[in-house]
Amino acid sequence: MVTKLSGRRPWRPLAWLLLAGAAALAACSPLRLLRPGQRLLSKMAVVGPSRANEERLLALAQQKPNTRFPLPKLAIYQLGNRFYDSARIKKQLAAIRQDFEKRRAAAGSDSARLGQLLARRERQLNRKQLVLDKGNAIMRLGEAPVIYDSASTRRSVEQMTTFLRSQGYFRARVVAADTARYRHGLLLRLLAGRNAAADSADRAKLYQRVTVTYRVREGAAFVVSQLTQSIPDSGVAAAVRRAQGASLLKVGDHYNEDLIGQERARLEALLKSQGYYDFRQAYVTLEADTSYQAFTVRLRTLIANPGPGLPHRVYTLRQVAVVTDAGVGRSLRVAVADTARRTRGPGRLGQAGQSNPLGAGPRARLGPRTDTTEVDSVQFSAYRQRYNPRLLAGKVAVRPGQRYSLPRTQLTQRQFADLDMFRFNPVTYRKVGTGAPADSTAATGLLDAVVTATPAPRFQETTEFGGTYVANLPGPFVNVRFKTRNPFGGAEVLELGVRVGFEGQFNRVTGGDEYTTLFGATAALVLPQFLVPFRTNRYLSRYNPKTRFSLSDTYVSRPEYTRTNVELTYDYIWQRSAFHQFVISPFVQNVVNTTKIDSFFQHQLDSLRTYLGSPLYRSFVRLYEPSMSATSLYNSNDFNETRDAHYLRLFLEVGGLTRDLYRNARWYNPNVAVYDFAKFTADYRRYHKLSPDHFLVYRFNGGVVHALTKTDGLYTVAYDKYLFAGGSNSVRAWKPRRLGVGGFSATVTNPDGSVQRDYKSEQPGELLLEGSVEYRFPIYSFIKGAFFTDYGNTWNITADPQRPGSEFALGSFYRQFAVGSGVGIRLDFTFLILRLDLAAKIYDPTAPSNARWAVKYVYKDGDHVPAFNLGIGYPF
Repeated sequence: MVTKLSGRRPWRPLAWLLLAGAAALAACSPLRLLRPGQRLLSKMAVVGPSRANEERLLALAQQKPNTRFPLPKLAIYQLGNRFYDSARIKKQLAAIRQDFEKRRAAAGSDSARLGQLLARRERQLNRKQLVLDKGNAIMRLGEAPVIYDSASTRRSVEQMTTFLRSQGYFRARVVAADTARYRHGLLLRLLAGRNAAADSADRAKLYQRVTVTYRVREGAAFVVSQLTQSIPDSGVAAAVRRAQGASLLKVGDHYNEDLIGQERARLEALLKSQGYYDFRQAYVTLEADTSYQAFTVRLRTLIANPGPGLPHRVYTLRQVAVVTDAGVGRSLRVAVADTARRTRGPGRLGQAGQSNPLGAGPRARLGPRTDTTEVDSVQFSAYRQRYNPRLLAGKVAVRPGQRYSLPRTQLTQRQFADLDMFRFNPVTYRKVGTGAPADSTAATGLLDAVVTATPAPRFQETTEFGGTYVANLPGPFVNVRFKTRNPFGGAEVLELGVRVGFEGQFNRVTGGDEYTTLFGATAALVLPQFLVPFRTNRYLSRYNPKTRFSLSDTYVSRPEYTRTNVELTYDYIWQRSAFHQFVISPFVQNVVNTTKIDSFFQHQLDSLRTYLGSPLYRSFVRLYEPSMSATSLYNSNDFNETRDAHYLRLFLEVGGLTRDLYRNARWYNPNVAVYDFAKFTADYRRYHKLSPDHFLVYRFNGGVVHALTKTDGLYTVAYDKYLFAGGSNSVRAWKPRRLGVGGFSATVTNPDGSVQRDYKSEQPGELLLEGSVEYRFPIYSFIKGAFFTDYGNTWNITADPQRPGSEFALGSFYRQFAVGSGVGIRLDFTFLILRLDLAAKIYDPTAPSNARWAVKYVYKDGDHVPAFNLGIGYPF
C-alpha cells in the first residue's frame, strides 16, 4: 500500500537552486556581447493583419529575435562564450600547420604517408576553423545575439508589401517602427520591486535593446469580378472549357497569385493529359485588370500558340515497347532523350518502312534482342524473357492508338516501381518523323513510347545489429533478411528472415531480472496480383494489388517456460492512393504451444487466476486461433515524420467462427483451446508542423475486444487478443502492459501477511482508451527534444467480481484516466532514430483515493521512480 507522506517537500531545495540559477543567468546581461554601436534585437511583432496572413508575414521578416522557447538560446550562447578564446584557437591552428610541415618533411617522398598526413591535417583544421567561425560546442548549441540591422528591416517591409499585394491587397501598406527602451527582465523586476528607479547603468544601456513593430494596413481585398479566356487554338479552347468546373479561380474570390500559379499548373497538366505532349506552362498567362471598378479585378486567361500560325499539336501513340533488361548506362541515355534503339540511326527504317523502337535488325552493333513478344499490343523485348510479359502488360497504362497522357505515363512508371523488380523504369517518347519539315497545317503527331526497365539485383541480403534495454538489462539482437526477386518468372518476391536476440525480462520464479532467448524465422512470398479464380488484374492494376503468403515461427525460452508460436497468413494488399493501403486477410491460422513450464510459475499463474481473475494462464496452454481480419491504413507522413500529416489505422478481426464445426468432433483434442471473438482498434495521429523543425503531435488510440460466445461458461478470449496500456509506445510512465484495469488496484499478500500494491502483473482489458500530446523541437544538429503528456487506461466491458472497479461506466470512466508526463531526447540519424524518454506518473487511478496524485511521491519509493524508455523510432 502507498502510505501518506509527511508534509516535508524535498523539491524545495531544488526549486531554490533553480531560482538562484535563473537569477545568475539574468544578471549576466547579453548586452556585454555587443560591440560599440551595436544594438540587440529584443522583440519583433506584426500588428494589424488578418490571422491568415500574420504567420506568413512573420516568416518574411529578415531578422527575428533569439529563440527563448523551449531553450534560451542566447543565454546558452553567452554561457559558452565565457569559455571561448579566439586568440588561443588561432594559435592552435598555427601549431597544427607547423606540426604538419615537420611531419611532411619527415615523411619525405612516401606518398601514402603524405596522403594520410594531409587528410589528418584537413580534419584537424576543419574542426578548429569551425570553432573559430561559429564558437565552441556550447555556443553552437545556442544562438549568437541578433544584431539589429535597419537595412534588413527595410527589406522586410518591401517583401511584406509585395506579399500582401500578391494576396489581393493592392493598397496595403507596411510601416516599420524600431523603438529602443531598456527594461529589466521579469525576474529582476520581481526581486528589485515593481517601481525600482533606473540607475546610471540603466541609462548607459539605453537604446541597446530594439523592438521592431511592423504595422500593417491591409485595406480592402480586391475581388475577382470576371473571368475570361483568349485561346486562339480551338482544340485547346475546347479542352479548357470542358474542364472549367475544376478551375481554381472563381468569381467572388479574393485575388490570389498563389492560386493563379496553381491554375497555370492545372492547365498544363490538363492539356498534357489530352495529347498535348509539347505543351508547357510558359504558354499560359493570366492578365489582371483593376481599372473597371473599385476593389475588383478582371482576370483573362491567355494561352498562346507555339508560334505564328502554328497550333498546338495533339500526339497519338503509334507503338509501345518495353525493354526489360536495359543496363544502367542505357537507362541514363534514355533519360536524356535517347531512344531504345540499339542498331539504327535517326533516319533508319525497319520492316514495312517503319522505324523500330526495339532496335532489332541485321546490322546490330551490340547484338540483336533475340526474344521479342507482343502481348496486348505492347512489344516486350529482351535477350531472354525473365518476366511474365502478360503480367507486365497489365502494368503498362499506355497503348497504341491512345492520345499521349501524362497521368497514364506516371501511372505506368509507378506500377513498374511498385513491382520491386527494376532499379529504373523511365517512360520516354520519341516523335516519329521529326527529321521532316514541320507542316504548319498539321495539328497531329505520332509518338513511339519505350519503357526502359533496368532490373534490380536478383538477390539481396540485409543484416541488422541492434539492442534493447528492458528490465534494466541491455539485450543484443541480430536480424538477417534475404530477398529473392522473380524466383518463378512472375515478378514475385520471396523473403526469408531470421532473428536471434536476448532480451531482459522480469523472472517470476526468482523475482529478479534475467535474459530471455528469442528466435524467430519468417518466410513470405508476394505475388504482384490478386490470386483469384477470375481475371481482374487488368482493371485493378492501378491499385497495385498483391497477394502475400507468410509463415512465421517464434521460439521463446525463459527460465519459467518455453513457448512456440506458428502463424500462417494469406493476405490481399492494395493501394487506394500513395498514402492509403488496405489489407484483407481471409485466412489466418495461429498455433501456440507451451512445451515446458516451471511448476512454481504454474502455481503463480493459478494464483493470479484465482485471486485476481487474471487470464494470463491462457497464454501457456495449447491454443489454436483461426481468424480473419481487415486493415485500413492512411499515412501521409514520411519515415522521419517531417510533414504536416495525418495517420489513421483501422483494424477489425474476427476469430474462432469455425470452432463449432470441430470442437465436438471425435478426433478433436480437448486440451487445445479455441476461442471465438471480435476485435476492433483505431489509431489516429495528427502531426502539426509549427515551423520547419517544431512539431505539435497528438494521438488518440482505442479498441474493444469481446468473446462472441461463452467458453466454459465465461466470455473469454485468448490472452494475446486482450488490450493493454503502458510502455514506450503507450502511457510511458507505466511499465509495459501494467496500467489498469479501470479503478481496480491489484494487490499481493506477502509471506508475513502484509498486503501491498502489485506493480508486476500485466493488466489485460477489453476496452482501451488512450492518447498523447507531444511537442518536438530541435536542440543541436541531429539531437532533438520533446515534452509529452500521456493519458489512458483499460477497462472490462462486463463486471468482474475478482477485479472490482475494472468495468467501464459512462458516469465514472473519465475519472479513471492515468496521466504521465516527461521529457525525451531523440537522436535523428536520418536512417535511424534512437529515442530516450523519461516519464513520471502524475495521476494514478488505481491507487488508494488519498494517494492518486502520484506526482507527490516521485522518488519517495521504488514504485514511483520515473520510467526510462529506450526505443527505435518515434513513439507515434
